[in-house]
Amino acid sequence: MVHPVYADLPTTIFEEMSGLARQTGAINLGQGFPDDPGPIALRRKAGEALLTGTNQYPPMRGLPALRQAVAGHYGRTQDLDLDWETEVTVTSGATEALAAAFLSLISPGDEVVLFQPLYDAYLPMVKRAGGVPKLVRLTPPHWRFDQAMLEAAFSDRTRLVVLNTPLNPAGVVTPDEDLALLAEFCVRHDVIAVCDEVWEAVVFDGRRHRPLIGYPGMRERTVKIGSAGKMFGMTGWKVGFLCAAPALTKALAGAHQFLTFTTPPNLQEAVAFGLSEPGDWFEAMPAGLQRSRDRLETGLTAAGFQVLDSGGTYFLNIDLAASGVTEDDRTFSLRAVRDHGVASIPVSAFYAQDPVRNILRLCFAKADDTLDEAVRRLAAARG
Repeated sequence: MVHPVYADLPTTIFEEMSGLARQTGAINLGQGFPDDPGPIALRRKAGEALLTGTNQYPPMRGLPALRQAVAGHYGRTQDLDLDWETEVTVTSGATEALAAAFLSLISPGDEVVLFQPLYDAYLPMVKRAGGVPKLVRLTPPHWRFDQAMLEAAFSDRTRLVVLNTPLNPAGVVTPDEDLALLAEFCVRHDVIAVCDEVWEAVVFDGRRHRPLIGYPGMRERTVKIGSAGKMFGMTGWKVGFLCAAPALTKALAGAHQFLTFTTPPNLQEAVAFGLSEPGDWFEAMPAGLQRSRDRLETGLTAAGFQVLDSGGTYFLNIDLAASGVTEDDRTFSLRAVRDHGVASIPVSAFYAQDPVRNILRLCFAKADDTLDEAVRRLAAARG
């Protein structure tokens, strides 16, 4: 028999909208991937390593060079002191890292606090591990949580909280005071925080990503997850990082070894190179994306759309109701892709309960002419 968690699982909204974009030839501002192929130096390094290096199993926890590079990168950029040998594990993407965290840290009946809108993989993986989801509903325009919301979600049965910051799809960087509040609740309830920080390098307007693991009381109770695919704009590479204290890492690595066991060694070599010798990538990359964000925002505003602030990620959101659109986000997005040739993502798809139905997510990691044409088509869809 098929497990009930997966028996009736629908096609993801990303696959649905990208499929419609392919069928119709539409501009795809739905699924979050850049037009740019990624840093040429890293791609050359991966090719060289494939041809001249080993293609056999690398160490289960990852190549030492990459684990050292991850620890070094986070030391330089986030003031974290990680032991590469005992606190860093390389995974086949951040989603595998999440699966390893949930499988190793959740026992049947454990309550898991999740913030919605949420990445669509969280809920089925938590349920498959036996967890009981406790949902905190965030709403536009600021997408913030407060003490009352956390008090309603946390209990004596809470084992885990899952935090995504910067937050996809909202495009917000969690404020310092909210992080401090969440850290207080984790310490008070003896809860482990699984932090999905894949967008940590993609922040704008002088903001700085602050990891929850750096807050008081959180060093021993946080699992920090990163993604080379997001850091370097090559989403298909699927190289992720699990960072946690030694006791947690032992459990995480135990789950990882029976999921994918390891990750292609040539990609690990290239990511290690990119983290160790990044040049100006971590300044130039977000600066370029910020320009694209501003271009899309300017065009949409001129076309009569009300745009929400985006402090990070690849995504900008439109408030359809405030823009004079009476349709809900899903109805508008389907009409826009089928009749006007531009794909987007309805943010209601990121809610498991009581969805917000008036927000449309657009990916701006695209070429200028693509963004300009998408604005023209969305303006026509708006009418």
